[in-house]
Amino acid sequence: MQEMVKGANVTLADLSDDVGSVIVSLGWASPTGEGDADVSVLLLDLNGKVRSDGDFYFYNHPVAADGSVQLLGKTPTADGSEDRISFDLTAVPGEVERIVVAASRYEGSSFGELENVRITLADAAGEGLLRFAVDDADSVAAVIFGELYRRGDGWKFRAVGQGYASGLAGLATDFGVDIEDDAATQADAETEAESEAETAVPADGGTQAGAERQTDAVASVPAGQAPMNAVPAPRRPDSQPEGVRKRTARPRTAKKKVTLPATVKNTLAENDSWKTARLFPVSALKSDRDREMRATSVLLSVMAQVPEFSRRLTAAFGAPAGRMETFTEVSLPHGDSPRRPDGVIRVERAGKLWTALVETKTNGNALKAEQVQAYMDIAARRGYEAVITLTNDVALEGSPLVDVKIDRRRKHKVALWHLSWAEVAHQAQMLIRHEGVGNAAHAWLLQELLHYLQHENSGCHGFQNMGPSWVPVRNGIDDETLCQGDARALEVVENWERLIRQVCLRLGGELGQKVLPVQRAKRGTDPRERRERLADQLCLEGRLQAELRIDGTPGVLIVGADLRTGKLRTAIDVPAPEQGYPLSWAKRLVRRLAEAPADLHVETLVDGAGPGPRGTLERLRPEPADLLPKDSATRITGFRLSLFKGMGSGRGNAETGFIRSVDDAVHRFYTTVVVHLDKPAGRRKSAAQHDAPPATAAAG
Repeated sequence: MQEMVKGANVTLADLSDDVGSVIVSLGWASPTGEGDADVSVLLLDLNGKVRSDGDFYFYNHPVAADGSVQLLGKTPTADGSEDRISFDLTAVPGEVERIVVAASRYEGSSFGELENVRITLADAAGEGLLRFAVDDADSVAAVIFGELYRRGDGWKFRAVGQGYASGLAGLATDFGVDIEDDAATQADAETEAESEAETAVPADGGTQAGAERQTDAVASVPAGQAPMNAVPAPRRPDSQPEGVRKRTARPRTAKKKVTLPATVKNTLAENDSWKTARLFPVSALKSDRDREMRATSVLLSVMAQVPEFSRRLTAAFGAPAGRMETFTEVSLPHGDSPRRPDGVIRVERAGKLWTALVETKTNGNALKAEQVQAYMDIAARRGYEAVITLTNDVALEGSPLVDVKIDRRRKHKVALWHLSWAEVAHQAQMLIRHEGVGNAAHAWLLQELLHYLQHENSGCHGFQNMGPSWVPVRNGIDDETLCQGDARALEVVENWERLIRQVCLRLGGELGQKVLPVQRAKRGTDPRERRERLADQLCLEGRLQAELRIDGTPGVLIVGADLRTGKLRTAIDVPAPEQGYPLSWAKRLVRRLAEAPADLHVETLVDGAGPGPRGTLERLRPEPADLLPKDSATRITGFRLSLFKGMGSGRGNAETGFIRSVDDAVHRFYTTVVVHLDKPAGRRKSAAQHDAPPATAAAG
């Protein structure tokens, strides 16, 4: 991978033969585990301006209709998270000369609070081509990481690393985007939200609003760097008379509101024995082979009919946007006997074909290395681009599910990708419940797919077994015979990480929010080294722990499993306000938790050694002052809220299984405790307020 320095440029074709589409990843790490940023993309013409506001892609406008740009969202890494963007360079309109890739922070935060800020670029086969570390983004709220630009018939990349103190709104307006002032159009936004709530499937696209453009969002460029072009005047169609204002769709930096589907209508069935007819029945499934064939056919058929859904699943694998056809049980020659992959995905774009072979497993069936290797060899010989495996397992960074040999001498590269059934269900749920699809028929198809995947007989239930090492490790912890370096402890740690990733997917699908695991590690730490260290801690302490970052919550959600006591603990630390009196903080916190479980443990966090006062919510409700330290000079830094429950004894997903108990514990804690807490103040309120100093934090 080529390391870039600020200002350097490189021709993509010199790095790879497969750069018709590329994946650009923006990454960072947070020392606290809570820092984050949002990516954005601008398509610019010869004048260095967007052709229209539609050339601005960010969290409220993530996908280009022509498939040239798609924001794929965040994925966890060993030391933080990475936001990926798919570019189909063959689909970029000819009048677009430059593509600017940037990211912005919010609530007065700056990039100086993050570590390992970088941008990487990979080709269509997933091969990393270049990397640029942004080392001098200190007090700025937005950064242009790099840009793709045309040279002749090809594309080049330039490492930019330019900061903007005025954040996302300032950066966008500097390139000619007409930003909506959300603070001035609150009434319009509320009316729009009410209208959306009456629709079962939210409409895709930008939000309508009618206030005047904010005029003072001017970018501030650090000293020593060339200023950007001046901010242009708002656009007015030639036919529009001077002085006449027209309602137009303009980008809004306040996050687009989404709604859940409308309430299900009362059934016309006479009684509960009448079952609703389903497009994809599951009653006839008798064997694993039947389940694999049915699941593959169901998924691929829906992908071919619902482009929004198929792009979510395939864009990250380098597939272009285009006409998709899917096939099952295709026979392909291989040596003395043909091979029959479970499915084939083909996408046609501008006369070119992108092809992926699909190998599917259901229930707890594992992938066979020999089988996947054969498909990789077939794909390489036939010029196919990818092999996609689809199972209930969850792939981990640096820990492949199957080991395959790749012949580096071949000019044509084949990428091996993995999907979990939990990820498929998550993407379907996000579209039909929170973000919306093109029409009601697409929503119905996704609903039928989701019902099929969640049926107990489908075999597509996601990660559901802690593995054969689970019981020996628990026994070893009980009798204190488990030693550091035991490979079984490492297997348990890996499966714990898989479980946490799946918990994030399920909770995120329910909430319609980003839920990501926080992985605290030093910069450059190898994922396996990190897991080995956690395995040693498991042997010594008998505990597993993870942290989840949920958009809109005041802190990270902590999930811990104590294998010595058989208890699960879910907790969150709520920071103390910057203003007010401690007694007022305590009263407000208890008041906000009026509907929380009585057995909720509340602990006061204080500066210095030793724990602060603690007690159950039931005891504290009549006496919130019991949360205050006896020494009035002791500084309160926050409050820790915890729930405890017994964890399942089995290694699987049965009613008494460990996996089910973790899922239930996280769901209960969020729905009964976290929902009552204040959200962080000021997140994406408006373009004008986007980078204002944060308001005083709330205790509850």
